[in-house]
Amino acid sequence: MFADVSFPISSWKTFTYSVPSRFHPIIQTGCRVIAPLGRRKKVRGVVVGINETTHFSGSIQPISELIDGAPIFDEKLWQLISWVSDYYLTPLGQVMRSAIPSGISREFQPSPILKVSIISSDKSKLQKLKRTAPKQHEIYKEIYNLGGSTLLRNLAKIHPSASVMCRALEKKELISIEKIRKEPTLDNLKVNTIRKSINLTKAQKKVANTIMIPIKNQDHAAFLLHGVTGSGKTEVYMHLAKEIEKLNKTSIILLPEIALTPQIAGRFYSTFKDRVAVWHSRMTVTERNWIWRQICDGKYSVVVGARSAVFAPMKNLGLIVVDEEQESSFKQQSPAPRYHARDVALVRAKLSRSVAILSGATPSLESFYNQFKGKLEYLKLSSRFGNAVYPKVHVVDLKREWKERENYSIILSQLLSEKIADRLDKKEQIILLQNRRGFSPVLMCDNCDQVQMCNNCHIALTFHKSENKVKCHYCDYVHSFPLVCGECTGALRLGGTGTQKVEEVLLRMFPGVKCLRMDLDTTRKKGSYTAILEKFSSGQYDILLGTQMIAKGLDFPNVTLVGVVNADTGLFLPDFRAGERTFQLIYQVAGRSGRGDKPGEVIIQTSHPNDPAINFASQLDIENYYMICMDEREELMYPPFSWMVRLELTGLDKERVQLRAMNLAKDLQGKTKLFEIIGPAPCPLERIRGRFRYQVILKSRKDLDKNGQELRKFLALFFRQIDRKHERSGIKINLDVDPVSLL
Repeated sequence: MFADVSFPISSWKTFTYSVPSRFHPIIQTGCRVIAPLGRRKKVRGVVVGINETTHFSGSIQPISELIDGAPIFDEKLWQLISWVSDYYLTPLGQVMRSAIPSGISREFQPSPILKVSIISSDKSKLQKLKRTAPKQHEIYKEIYNLGGSTLLRNLAKIHPSASVMCRALEKKELISIEKIRKEPTLDNLKVNTIRKSINLTKAQKKVANTIMIPIKNQDHAAFLLHGVTGSGKTEVYMHLAKEIEKLNKTSIILLPEIALTPQIAGRFYSTFKDRVAVWHSRMTVTERNWIWRQICDGKYSVVVGARSAVFAPMKNLGLIVVDEEQESSFKQQSPAPRYHARDVALVRAKLSRSVAILSGATPSLESFYNQFKGKLEYLKLSSRFGNAVYPKVHVVDLKREWKERENYSIILSQLLSEKIADRLDKKEQIILLQNRRGFSPVLMCDNCDQVQMCNNCHIALTFHKSENKVKCHYCDYVHSFPLVCGECTGALRLGGTGTQKVEEVLLRMFPGVKCLRMDLDTTRKKGSYTAILEKFSSGQYDILLGTQMIAKGLDFPNVTLVGVVNADTGLFLPDFRAGERTFQLIYQVAGRSGRGDKPGEVIIQTSHPNDPAINFASQLDIENYYMICMDEREELMYPPFSWMVRLELTGLDKERVQLRAMNLAKDLQGKTKLFEIIGPAPCPLERIRGRFRYQVILKSRKDLDKNGQELRKFLALFFRQIDRKHERSGIKINLDVDPVSLL
């Protein structure tokens, strides 16, 4: 017996191994194995084919180990993984690495931990112990004070030599040490939520009933649920998941931000209790292993998680929801496969004959286009849940305010400042969005105007005042704050505004205000997302200040004011989606205000109030803005009117990368006239982590290439045939199907 094995490497090649006789009865396609590969003796791979014969002659190396006694996913999930490999032009082994995290298996058991227990309280022994080994006596007393037994790791926190002393106490027959297996606790992954009965409005019931029809008939269907912010979309998901559970089916709820996962998981937990699982990248390996095994064993009815949860091995799947489906975080940028969880969810629903719901207050233009073309059934929730009404929106022209007040360093306008003071007096809460972390995103020399740049990236360094350091937000380069300009020794001035600067202004303007900052800097530690949201939800803090992670999905009834400190951030990036993203961000964060019985207000500060993205977002006018975008995209033949693939070339030598990119584009032009080829050109962020970046863009018209198959077929054949010498020279090509950004 022979097995074809794919490894998580960039090569499309599969490798053939002989199968030892002891594995014959159990090895199957989809099982993971360990086998030698090149100079490495033990490499994990996945079996992609079983054969009785092989065309290779000579000695064939055997598989070393069989990790799984059976495939760790069912046939439908294997079909999905194969589709991802084909669609995103990624070797199967690399797809497996993303879909099935390393170390996960059906046979997983939590690592054993040590428990110590008192077994003797002989007074003579203890008196002798106190005289001859006082530190051991202290440890014994600590165990006694903890109830007579505790985990050894708890003692290690008190005394670094606790392990050695416990072994000594065990030899003296005063305590016992035993190995136990403790199931991981997942309590820190959830936000405690008061259980509420799900009472749908008439509009919500109509939507839910429509979706339940194909579920009950065991038919596949795909919906676009367009619900204004605060319309109760989560309540609809919960109702559907509950009804689906009655049919012995399961649900997957995908969320774009880890910040949303604990809060929404908490709402599901209030209804489903231990039948809901949480899945995201901040979990430990032990937690991921444990949950995976529990999913395989059918313990959960619902999985709530970020994009990789789309591969969760749920059985008898009835529903997949992609909440805030327009968010770019559903797209995996690196490493390959560069899949989009929204599109993978649609395919998984089709393969499993289940229902997919793409949901959001600001759908992506792709989904907006697909429902117009009839590929998605359109459903709408046009009013807010309960007594909540949509907030009143004000736009502040910062240029005019700066001029009138003769102060060009104003961060909070007079209107926003007055509204904040008013809400603080009323004991109501405020959310402020500033989509830049740090204190100042630019350090510029007063003398020569030189901007302090990262040594590894073509990126300006950001000043973080809390640490008195400058940082690169792309390669994590950190350096102490430079006292003078490195070019001319001139004085440096701080430009721009980050969340730290806004926080400082708030504390200065409103003494005693309790402000929580939520950005990447404050959420690095495990459980930090949950802790921040719980503190704000409980009313301990007045203001939640943060980046885009606070802009969507959060539901705080006492928030009656939302302020966008600078709506222009990201508006003029050299990317065809920049305007769409700005519109969606403003529209979404505005929806955090007035979600309870109290009316809400929104203040949008901008230097470009007449820009269509900001103007239409302030009017909450999605239809007219999207029609403008559609016209622009069609004229330029950008998605959703074309299929797009981005080829990014990176290397340490700029000239060699540029030459390779030029040759690649020329080679592509010479082999096909069916597709539009743009470039090569330097990426807008030309250098990241020391590597220079060039890109070539391919576009294929959807009216001529219905499913994009012609473009992908051409690229698959092209990249299997081209010379790979550029890889050996250090130049790497990253292939991105359906890119969400061209930066």
